Amino acid sequence: MTDEAEFAARMERHRRELHVHCYRMLASFDEAEDAVQETFLRGWRNRDSFDGGPLLRAWLYRIATNVCLDVLRSRSRRLAEMRTFAEVPWLQPYPDRLLDQVAPSDDEPDAVVVNRETIELAFLAALQLLPPRQRATLIARDVLGWPAVETASLLETTVAAANSALQRARATMQEHLPARRSEWSAGAPNDAELALLARFIDAHERGDVAAAVAIAAQDLRVTMPPHPYLFEGRDTIATLMARAFATGDEWRLVPTLANRMPTAASYLRKPGDTEFRAFKFDVLRIQDGVIAEITTFGAELFPAFGLPPTL
Repeated sequence: MTDEAEFAARMERHRRELHVHCYRMLASFDEAEDAVQETFLRGWRNRDSFDGGPLLRAWLYRIATNVCLDVLRSRSRRLAEMRTFAEVPWLQPYPDRLLDQVAPSDDEPDAVVVNRETIELAFLAALQLLPPRQRATLIARDVLGWPAVETASLLETTVAAANSALQRARATMQEHLPARRSEWSAGAPNDAELALLARFIDAHERGDVAAAVAIAAQDLRVTMPPHPYLFEGRDTIATLMARAFATGDEWRLVPTLANRMPTAASYLRKPGDTEFRAFKFDVLRIQDGVIAEITTFGAELFPAFGLPPTL
């Protein structure tokens, strides 16, 4: 194997964790894909500047972070305030099947396992409130676990400036994250959450509005990024569901996981059609044994979730 081929292979080992890093920065699966491609392109073009030591991962993270900062600057996209995910139209889900591919490599044993606390939709959305460099600082320190010196080097700033940015970022995140977030399990949904997902799927396939709202909180909230729609309250949402179920459409739902959260992938068969076609994802936030929030996304990412376009 040539030195160039070896370098390309070593970069490739970090593709998935770099994708997750860019996803945290940008909150978009598709934009993260583009950012990783640009990271690898810049890395390849500048491979002669890398000294060949064991710090390839840190070097790639610096490139990826700068790529994301460039993207954020070019789009001038930052929230001033956020009450719901409806205000984050670029938000997309991330399939757990890909999160599970992020693992330590032989030559870089410190790769970070992706825990729910740092990938859940509420965390991703709250990050969007931070100025880009504060966002990068918080991710480096509190998600990747990098020390202050390495974080300052990553952002080409002083340790004092990095620490100041971190303090401000933590304060903002504290204001916008759920109060009981510390009680979440680190990994995949537990058995009770998966059982609730199964009941959600059963109710929707049968078109049973009463069963669907029986497992929901009274103040249930539904948002549908990228659309600005916001529906609040069990009674309001029950009315919308009743209208949808009355159309004669048939539904088949498949359980999956997104952002370490229970998720239903929905397929729709309209009257006269012979197939169920990919339609949407419903990502469920469960609290106190009921569904507190549903975030609905379109079907664009079914392939990333390993799901077929039709059933």
